[in-house]
Amino acid sequence: MKPPCEIVVWYVIPSIRSKLAKELLNLGMKQKDISVLLDITQPAVSQYISDKRGHELDFDPEVEDYIKNMAKDIMNGELQSIDLIPHFCHVCKTIKTQEVLCQLHKEKVNIPTTCSVCMESENDHCC
Repeated sequence: MKPPCEIVVWYVIPSIRSKLAKELLNLGMKQKDISVLLDITQPAVSQYISDKRGHELDFDPEVEDYIKNMAKDIMNGELQSIDLIPHFCHVCKTIKTQEVLCQLHKEKVNIPTTCSVCMESENDHCC
């Protein structure tokens, strides 16, 4: 049994990092600076940018825009590394309401299609 949070760790967070790293690179930030900001290695940033990691999930336009705005706020100095946590959680919560997390859980873990645990969760955590 794999809980939905494991799907977040394996697919959602890497996809957020990938999109954010690409946006920051496009805005002129160096890979080393992105790695410091995201608290990951520079080779991991390189893998995110080259789609060797974190490319499994496509976001809807609302989430894409949210991540682009995160990148702009970082570049403008309005958002620091510590401030990223609630923004990552916001993306996870948004994905949950769009049932993307449930779909990933069903595809990647082969759970019954009738499962609705993700949507019935009453807590306010990311997953």
